[in-house]
Amino acid sequence: MSLGQLALHVATLPRQLSDFVAGDTLDVSAAAGAPPSAATHDALMAAFDESVTHAQRYLESLSDARAMATWTLTNGATPLFSAPRVGVIRSFLLNHWYHHRGQLVVYLRLLDVPVPSVYGPTADENPFAASH
Repeated sequence: MSLGQLALHVATLPRQLSDFVAGDTLDVSAAAGAPPSAATHDALMAAFDESVTHAQRYLESLSDARAMATWTLTNGATPLFSAPRVGVIRSFLLNHWYHHRGQLVVYLRLLDVPVPSVYGPTADENPFAASH
């Protein structure tokens, strides 16, 4: 996966997952080919903003009953995984998002790009430097 593909995946995961869990099942055998890539920084940021807004709208409209209802991942007619929708949102969206964000940070580090702060200062930042 290229850096652009990974960056766009991280940016669009909230929308993708909210679309996935909107139904009662997701068939992975219908998955598309290679992931798309962001052409520009502005396109990437716009995709992220739209993705988060879409997911927020979905989560705000999610009832408690629907959140606790069973959701199933399938491969064709074969069930692979079933869990309450809220658990899928937690594990697939948040944990999956963190995982790919970590990959993205490593990718940036390998390309000698200063790594942004994720959970506080990074090795690229001097926490003792005077602010200007």
